[in-house]
Amino acid sequence: MEPDCKTEVRRPILSISGLGKSFGNIQALKDVSLDIYDGEILALVGDNGAGKSTLIKILSGVFRPDYGQISIAGRVFRHLTPIQSLKNGITTVYQDLALVDCRDVPCNVFLGREPTRAGFFIDKKRMASETESLLSKLNISIPSLASNAGVLSGGQRQGLAVARAINQGGRVIILDEPTAAMGVRETEQVLELIGNLGRQGYAVIFISHNLHHVFSVAERICVMRNGELIADLCARDTDPDQVMEMIAGVRQKQGMGRTEVVNEAL
Repeated sequence: MEPDCKTEVRRPILSISGLGKSFGNIQALKDVSLDIYDGEILALVGDNGAGKSTLIKILSGVFRPDYGQISIAGRVFRHLTPIQSLKNGITTVYQDLALVDCRDVPCNVFLGREPTRAGFFIDKKRMASETESLLSKLNISIPSLASNAGVLSGGQRQGLAVARAINQGGRVIILDEPTAAMGVRETEQVLELIGNLGRQGYAVIFISHNLHHVFSVAERICVMRNGELIADLCARDTDPDQVMEMIAGVRQKQGMGRTEVVNEAL
């Protein structure tokens, strides 16, 4: 399903078609289909247990779906491994960020992908230069490249994790609760970073429970409930109250030029 958020005809960079996943008797995903485009910020919302984490773990190669398929730039996959996900430009920044606190900024940006000289020596000068260029491109402000990740603020750490994701070749950047437990100023920095990623042509999937943050940056809002994608909305055409009702148990069905609201049992 695709709302009419933009008028130009585009091909999706990532398509999810009929994905399903069960854990024993619990069906975590049920026939989820979704298209994601370059340069858009898509918010994925829903209560705990709605299926958001299962979906992003399938996209990142952690889980294997029971059925359905994933298309990336025209290539079709029944499932992805973590390596395939990275090679095809899907990178996920989880809440823990997975930074190495005792290493400096360039070391974290190039973690596991350090360039070498003469096939042996780590090229720290190149790492510093390319890190500085990348942070400048993304408008991420960090006091010093020599700073260890452990001394950075929450917003700076989030920016560092995003920079590493892009340095890994990410074109689809999945952000899992990027503003969780942050102060007002740090939250503003992270939301500005998300907006900047969209403006620079990256596809961003932004997972959040905070609808105020969602509406401040997202073009599209996808609502999940009980493993289903129940709404795919243009942010400009809805409001937080409507989205909250859907999360809590009201489903909006669209078709044949009309919109119908259906109450569901909790």
